[in-house]
Amino acid sequence: MTLLRILFPYFVTIFNLSQPCQIPDDFVAASSPGHIVIGGLFAVHNKMIHSEEYPTRPEIQTCEGFEISIFLQALAMIHSIEIINNSSLLPGVKLGYEIYDTCTEVTIAIAATLRFLSKFNCTQDIVEFHCNYSNYTPRVKAVIGTSYSEITIAVSRMLNLQLIPQVSHASTAEILSDKIRFPSFFRTAPSDFYQTKAMAHLIQKSGWNWIGIITTDDDYGRLALGTFGMQASANNVCIAFREILPAFLSDSTIEVKINQTLEKIMEESHVNVIVVFLRQFHVFDLFNKAIQRNINKVWIASDTWSAAVKISTIPNVKRIGKVVGFAFKSGNMSSFHDFLQNIHLLSNEKNKLLSEYIMLLSSCSHVKDSDLNYCIANHSQGNWAYKIVESNFSLRNNFLLDNAEPGPVHSLQLAISALAYAIRDQCRDRNCQNPTAFHPWELLEALKNVTFTDGKNEFQFDSQGDINTGYDVLLWKEVDGRMTIITMAEYDLEKDDFIFKDNGTEKEFRNLKKIQSKCSRECTPGQMKKTTQSPHTCCYECVSCPENYYTNQTDMDYCLLCDNKTHWAPVNSTVCFEKEVEYLNWNDWFAIMLLTLSTLGIICTFAVGIIFTRNLNTPVVKSSGGLIICYVILLCHFFNFVSTSLFVGEPQDFKCKTRQTLFGMSFALCISCILTKSLKILLAFSFEPRLQKCLKRLYKPIPIIVICTGIQMIICTIWLLFAAPFVEENFSIPRVIILECDEGSIMALGTMLSYIAILAFICFISAFKGRKLPANYNEAKFITFGMLIYFISWIIFIPVYATTFGKYLPAVEIIVILISNYGILCCTFFPKCYIILCKQETNTKSAFLKTLYTYSSQSACSLNVSHISLDSGPSEDSLPNQNFHCKTPGTSEQGKVSQAQMAKHVQSPRKRTAKNMIGILPRKRTSSI
Repeated sequence: MTLLRILFPYFVTIFNLSQPCQIPDDFVAASSPGHIVIGGLFAVHNKMIHSEEYPTRPEIQTCEGFEISIFLQALAMIHSIEIINNSSLLPGVKLGYEIYDTCTEVTIAIAATLRFLSKFNCTQDIVEFHCNYSNYTPRVKAVIGTSYSEITIAVSRMLNLQLIPQVSHASTAEILSDKIRFPSFFRTAPSDFYQTKAMAHLIQKSGWNWIGIITTDDDYGRLALGTFGMQASANNVCIAFREILPAFLSDSTIEVKINQTLEKIMEESHVNVIVVFLRQFHVFDLFNKAIQRNINKVWIASDTWSAAVKISTIPNVKRIGKVVGFAFKSGNMSSFHDFLQNIHLLSNEKNKLLSEYIMLLSSCSHVKDSDLNYCIANHSQGNWAYKIVESNFSLRNNFLLDNAEPGPVHSLQLAISALAYAIRDQCRDRNCQNPTAFHPWELLEALKNVTFTDGKNEFQFDSQGDINTGYDVLLWKEVDGRMTIITMAEYDLEKDDFIFKDNGTEKEFRNLKKIQSKCSRECTPGQMKKTTQSPHTCCYECVSCPENYYTNQTDMDYCLLCDNKTHWAPVNSTVCFEKEVEYLNWNDWFAIMLLTLSTLGIICTFAVGIIFTRNLNTPVVKSSGGLIICYVILLCHFFNFVSTSLFVGEPQDFKCKTRQTLFGMSFALCISCILTKSLKILLAFSFEPRLQKCLKRLYKPIPIIVICTGIQMIICTIWLLFAAPFVEENFSIPRVIILECDEGSIMALGTMLSYIAILAFICFISAFKGRKLPANYNEAKFITFGMLIYFISWIIFIPVYATTFGKYLPAVEIIVILISNYGILCCTFFPKCYIILCKQETNTKSAFLKTLYTYSSQSACSLNVSHISLDSGPSEDSLPNQNFHCKTPGTSEQGKVSQAQMAKHVQSPRKRTAKNMIGILPRKRTSSI
């Protein structure tokens, strides 16, 4: 009761606040004299009471809605100035203050600013008009405040007139960093540019991209909306809706707008994250209504309300969901807490704010601490007289401690320190006990270069007048049934990253990712985003990546292309797979089969060689063109079979160059040798004199073989010198790299094969000429068959080779080599081996001579018949007179003849017939043997 009696006289004076002010001094909320006066602007009340919807007279209305957090900021200014006055920073100089309540109205703030601009030590509060205010001494040297950017912008415009320094502790609109428009403005809080950047970073890092935003319809809200929109776009975050509320509680439409906003939030079911740039009283009303509608979201709080105890103590506030906010960096609050503990010792003679708080506290003395904030903010001043007579009450200092927001208080302490250090620099060579010792614009210049401290860190304004101290990231967390605001992380402006104090807070941060806030479902790795008809890039469909494309992260805008040469990827792939290198491997079943046939061919070649070697002196071997020629042909066959192994296994430059050369040279040599045999047979058994004469001149076995093989050698040499085959990786087949030999020049390969074909064709014609020679020893028809097999195989090979690709391409050439090689080997040697092994009775000299005699007799008879028919005509009487009988010696009834006689008969008819032919047959012949 004693305290009540002491304070009661002051309660009476507070009633004047319920009426419009009559004199300027009644407009001052708190003041203290000093040599240098600093002004302060604080929105302690959140709205004005208008007697009518639209004012008709220019008068200042009554304010209501006491804000404890802003009141504490005003007390923080008083406390900081007292600390400066009690320190040795400004010896002999006392700082005074003059604090005004803006009532969250620009009009009230401008009225207070006019007081700041009024002339110092004048009997009347007037602002004199001057063309140059350099020597003008205003009422204050600097101004602290305000909290809201829209009010700050208006006040700063006016203070620019006299370049009075204005240091704000909470106005964060980015536009205030423009020194052209606001040359006298400074702030100890980061710009909204950094806050919106931090918010966008938090949202992007948490995996959200579909959010809503709520702002106020003032400079702060509109500028924050624009800045955040750019930051969100840069982080691929889309804004689903933008709701704008009236800036002032006195606006009659605010209730309707809040309800519309909540309807929009409920309508956008995919939006689970909402960024809120509102004032505390907006958020208070918004959350109360959201709790009634059971709206549960993640709310990203701006610095204006992120640490508001008034909001965090709303009953059932946990039902709104999670609140993650950004607050100014806090400092040492111990001194300010001691000040609040002793608030009852503070004189309220010139502190109407403190007097009003005591009155409101008295009126709400029956309310518990959890509801006290709400009671003070909404208590009607008309009930004060009744509440005064109640029983004893305390000032509830713990209540003030709980509602003190560390971030804004620390920023305000920095603002006072900055001014104090700048004043000290001005007072070093001046007598600052004289208020006219320096002018505000001189203090402004000092502020630009001042370095000050909060007792721990040093600070200095940058070129834009800002101090970028960073942010504390706050999380509203329920602890023991009570909502507690904890510091989850720090946001470093320079590194643009979050710094966590411990694993527990980092885990809290990671848990935010579990909440989904996306327009579309997340595209998994292997998919990409496909835009839809929605104007937002965050609304999309997920489609699988096509073949040879992949994505390895979620929500990728496009699929990444694999290196088609070395890698591949299936549809909907998350990685690229390395292509398998393929070639005709030794372990391949097809290669094994072909190599087995090649080996069998080599065995057959050696077997033929052995058979011929053991039967050197038999007619069959001797009639084959000689042992050397046979060995050369067999050696060629051997190399042909060996060359097929060079087509198997991993291609190498040596193998690529050797395989075609070895085959081309050996096959050309083989055909050359067979050609000489064909010519020899044709020469031996031809009865046409002209052909014999020509063949005798041309038949030079060694030169023929050397020349024919030499031409092939020249072709291969030119090929190897100018366009040699080389190893090449073929990427034309998906998923596989075919390691193959590039022939270097298809023309060279074609020339080599064409040359062999030409030799084979000549050999074929020559052999075809002698196809009717003695049956038992006639190689000509077998050579003809061999050449036909060669032609058929290579004619088939050309289209097959041209249309085949992959690792089995060399197998095609192996097959055709084996077919042609086997065909020539079988047709050239196997019939003779059959005679040698199975018909030994025909492989004797007598049998051979008998065969020759028979063939010669038949040939002579055929020639005589042809001669008679040509000379005598078709007369039937002429034939008997010729006395010509053709009989086979072996079938004569007169008995057998000796071998010598048979040889004689073999030679004499031929000579005689040839001689008769020369004399009898005309030059023009109608048939050929």
